[in-house]
Amino acid sequence: MPTYSDVCAAARQIGDRAVLTPVLESPLLNEKLGGRLLVKAECLQRAGAFKFRGAYNRISRLSADELKAGVVAFSSGNHAQGVALAAQMLGTPAVIVMPKDAPAMKIDNTRAYGAEIVLYDRASENREEIGKHLAVERGAILVPSYDDPHIIAGQGTVGLELAAQVKDIGAQMDAVIAPCGGGGLISGMALALSQDCPGVEIYAAEPQGFDDTARSLAAGERCSIEPGAQSFCDALLLPTPGELTFSINRVLLKGGLVVSDLDAARAMAAAFRYLKIVVEPGGAVALAAVLSGAFDARGKTVAVVCSGGNVDGDVFAQALSNGDGLA
Repeated sequence: MPTYSDVCAAARQIGDRAVLTPVLESPLLNEKLGGRLLVKAECLQRAGAFKFRGAYNRISRLSADELKAGVVAFSSGNHAQGVALAAQMLGTPAVIVMPKDAPAMKIDNTRAYGAEIVLYDRASENREEIGKHLAVERGAILVPSYDDPHIIAGQGTVGLELAAQVKDIGAQMDAVIAPCGGGGLISGMALALSQDCPGVEIYAAEPQGFDDTARSLAAGERCSIEPGAQSFCDALLLPTPGELTFSINRVLLKGGLVVSDLDAARAMAAAFRYLKIVVEPGGAVALAAVLSGAFDARGKTVAVVCSGGNVDGDVFAQALSNGDGLA
């Protein structure tokens, strides 16, 4: 089980590699919300998402022999890019299992970082089985996307940075919200924030139909999504919370918040209009939770993480078209 000390160790491990992403604020958004909104822009991280943190923290700890053998990962795109870039920086070969319907930008960027890509059908094939088979076949190290102590600790550095940055501007947070797929980001942040900001309420944000963490928190046990669910939040389309991540989240999280695809599109448009950043659908759900009223920010100071910005141009344009008039 990762601890606060592991998150601090991860911060030292990745300190000269990861970007210290900014915390942004818009007076116009604050006026609309009747509260203070602070946005941690992880869409400006290396490879365009927070995933680089955990990937580098995990891969940089491999032995020389393990690095020579290479790494294998499976991902819809952001973990793929994080692993590919970290592997390139550390001089180890990487094989990434990605769904055929992943955004073209994510596939292209992963390949550009030097990784070998193996595509699979999300509807009929199991990415975990493919990844495990490749790892055994090649004698490589499997790098999970969330259910791993070093991955969780690496993602938790977002929480360490956020706590320090908010303190530097003299603010005190009432709540923190972050996107949640497998739970690596929010669980790592919870480890950090529960120590550095005791009393702050921590929430996971998810798209409708893929609210497995919200329902699991309510039930007190891991629950799976209903078959047939669909969402354009491609980074968050996981069926069940991670075993390790949920063991942390069930203790440290206040609850889960759920938003629609339209809410996410509105948040993407608002991030572009008010904060001048590009955020992908899954990366916008925490912001969407505040803007939609799923979390009532009136009279409060709330921080949200915009966790990634890897979105194809046509999807982004459509999101702006659908959400801009309502942002």
